[in-house]
Amino acid sequence: MTTRILTEIAASITELKSNPMKVVSSAHGEPIAVLNRNEPAFYCVPAKTYEAMLEKLEDLELLALAEERQNEPSISVNIDDL
Repeated sequence: MTTRILTEIAASITELKSNPMKVVSSAHGEPIAVLNRNEPAFYCVPAKTYEAMLEKLEDLELLALAEERQNEPSISVNIDDL
């Protein structure tokens, strides 16, 4: 059975256990597919990349909410009345 690996860099679990920081630093900030018996077990993502992914997801959720509410009726309000 073939499995798609979604990164350009891969390492075995043995390599990761042996020296995790060496594996992470050798990827130069890119995600790493961690393989178990030549199949991806999980992906190792640097903290900055993970934070950027979460921000992007939040932006997409806010965009979907704004698009959903775009055609709702609006109410005119005078700032002085607030």
